[in-house]
Amino acid sequence: MTDPIRVAVISGSLRKGSFNTLLARYVAKHMEGVTIDEISLAELDLPMFSEDLEAESFPEAALELKRRMIAADAILIASPEYNGSISGALKNAIDWASRPREGEAPLACFKGKIGGLLAASPGAIGGLRGLRHVRQILTQLQMHMVPTEFALGTAHAAFDENGDIKDERSASFAKSVGDAVVHVASRLR
Repeated sequence: MTDPIRVAVISGSLRKGSFNTLLARYVAKHMEGVTIDEISLAELDLPMFSEDLEAESFPEAALELKRRMIAADAILIASPEYNGSISGALKNAIDWASRPREGEAPLACFKGKIGGLLAASPGAIGGLRGLRHVRQILTQLQMHMVPTEFALGTAHAAFDENGDIKDERSASFAKSVGDAVVHVASRLR
C-alpha cells in the first residue's frame, strides 16, 4: 500500500474570511485519498523577499514554507485577482519558495509537482484573469499544471454558513479541479 498523495493547499489571500481560503478549503475537503496540508500565508507572516534578507539569514517562515511545499506531491492554489494579476502575498511566497538552499534540488518546491488553480471574487468572472499569471509563473518553475481550473464569481454570496458552495454546478466545477489534481498526481506516482 502506498502513502496517500500529499497536497499542499495555499490561499493567496491574507484576509480573514477570504473567499479564496473558503474555496480552497471546500475543494480540499472533497479530495479523496489524500493528505491535506493547509499552508496559511497569513500565519506564516513571510517578510517581503529581499536578497539582502536572504543573505543575512533565511527567514524561518520561508524555511517552513519550503519544507511543507517540498513534502507535497501536489499544490492546490486559490489566488485572488489583484488588478488583473496575482496577489502580492502569493507572489512573495512563490519568490521565497523558489530560492535555492544548500543541499536542495533546484526548484524543489515546484519542479515536477502537480498544480491546480482556483480563484474567487465578488466580481462576475471570479478572478479568472489573475489565474493566467499564476499559471505562467508556476509553469516557468516547472510545475505540471492541470488544465482544469475554476473561478468562482459573486463569491460573497456563493457559500452557505458551513462553507459549502450553494450552487451545485459551481460546486461540481470547483471539485473537478481537486479531482484533476488527484488523478494526475496518482498517475504520475
